[in-house]
Amino acid sequence: MQRDFGPTTYLLASQRNGTLYVGVTSDLLARIYKHRHGLLPGFTRDYGTKLLVWFEQHETMEAAIGREKRIKKWNRSWKLELIEAGNPEWLDLAEGLGFDPI
Repeated sequence: MQRDFGPTTYLLASQRNGTLYVGVTSDLLARIYKHRHGLLPGFTRDYGTKLLVWFEQHETMEAAIGREKRIKKWNRSWKLELIEAGNPEWLDLAEGLGFDPI
């Protein structure tokens, strides 16, 4: 599971059309591991948002944070459109990064 991921904005879901979470990280693989194993207290653990349904890499952390802040202000339907534009089946993209299926 060795991939080089820099600053990344990402969306997690509990299931298709379920609860959504928007996040940002400098290490996507480590962050996904923590979400999937419930190591981060708070929203994602409380609501079971573990499926990586969208992510976008950025040149800088500032750009990734800016994108996260913009997406957080979007209404739900825009977030759903963003996911479905690149992942219409709502596949768990983490599996393609080497994670076991949930």
